[in-house]
Parts: sequence; C-alpha cells; structure tokens
Amino acid sequence: MPAALRITTYNIHKGFSQFNRRMMVHELRDRLRHLDSDIVFLQEVQGLHLGHAGRHEDWPEEPQHEFLAEDVWAATAYGKNVIYDHGHHGNAILSRFPILDIHNQDVTHLQFERRGLLHCQISLPDGAAVHCVCVHLSLFGRSRIRQMAALADYLERIAPHDTPLIIAGDFNDWRNRADNLLSDRLALTEVFCGASGRPARSFPAGLPLFRLDRIYVRGFSVERAEVHFGAPWSKISDHAALSAQLLRDGA
Repeated sequence: MPAALRITTYNIHKGFSQFNRRMMVHELRDRLRHLDSDIVFLQEVQGLHLGHAGRHEDWPEEPQHEFLAEDVWAATAYGKNVIYDHGHHGNAILSRFPILDIHNQDVTHLQFERRGLLHCQISLPDGAAVHCVCVHLSLFGRSRIRQMAALADYLERIAPHDTPLIIAGDFNDWRNRADNLLSDRLALTEVFCGASGRPARSFPAGLPLFRLDRIYVRGFSVERAEVHFGAPWSKISDHAALSAQLLRDGA
C-alpha cells in the first residue's frame, strides 16, 4: 500500500492568541507535534521580533520556524515578507523530507501590505519531487486576484501539469474566487470540496464562519481532510488549522 502524506496549513498569528492576549508559541509547538504531519505550511511566522524577545522571558531564541521544527522536521524554509525596524515575519514550510530548492516570490500589490509566495521542491521517500507553495494573500479582492494570477503564471513556467503540486495557506478568499482560477489554470483540487463542494470554514478558530484557509492539490487523491478548531486550537491562534491525508497518484 502506498505511504500516505499528511500535510497541515496554519496561520499561527505570530505565536499569539486571538487579540494578542497571550504568547502561545510553546503550546503551538506541542499541537503541531500532536498532528504528526509530514509537511507543514505556516503563515504569519515571526522570524525576528526584538520587542517580544525583551518582554517575554520564554520567547524562543531561534526564529519561530526553527523553534517549531526542532527535532521533528529536518528541513525548513522561510520567506521573509514584512520587514520593520525591530524584526520581520513571513511564511514558512517545515518538512520531514529534504527540501531541494527554495524561492520566495514577491507578489506585493499594495505597498502597505507586503505579500509573498514561498515555493519549495520537496523530495518524497518514493523519489518523486513535489512542488509546495505556502501562500498568504491580500485582504483586498483586487489584490488577491492579481496575486493568484501571479501564482498561476509562476507555476505554469516551472511546474508542468504532470508534476505533483500542493498549494496551502491563508487565501483570505471568503468569496471563493480562487477555485475556478486555480482549477482551470493549474488543474488543482481543493481537499474539502470533494465532500462538501465548498472549502472548509476556518475563521475564527473558536467557531469558524469564514472560508479563508485552503489546501489545493494536484497529483494526489485525498483520503481525509480535517479542520482543527475549538479548544485548544482557539487558544493558540485566531485561525483554525487544516490537515489532509493524501496518496500520490500512481504511487
């Protein structure tokens, strides 16, 4: 039987609970380990914040993606998108398997809202290479459309339609305009749409109402998809986490 690939996407809110009430990065690390995923797509990852480091005695010395990955995910990638005097944050990918290459694509449309697409090729145990893209798109509809078109343009150049592909992250796409564009241009399937016909509700984490977060796949069948919301997840971030169990087509 082919080995399953388990993946998770999570907007971690820079390691703080909703409304920034509590620093939760240690609880976050425990919950990610509990999920036991092979590849993890993270948004709003704090690479550096001198203010938080000074105010919190247990603030990790390492960048958040390295702290979260320690002793579990052997390979990490970080895309620095927003830079300020006291630090920076962006997207990250954690992987149990080797990362072959890393590219952070700037898709900023509005200068006050910096955005990037973190792309990695990851070598799976069966020898296949899968393209993985972690996204965090704009809050504004016109900007999201431009960013999704830029994503499709980029992947059409470097990831032919016969190659496995996973795109996951916070799309901020409550009107569900991503499905047609990504399905038509990249032959992608959203992992929840097979069961319900619509992406999962993922925000806010306590009782999700809005369909903001997504996992799109190509070259995989979906065995199971889950939304991790309510306690304890709602104490860690304002978004729910999404997970999927995948089987590679033809493996």
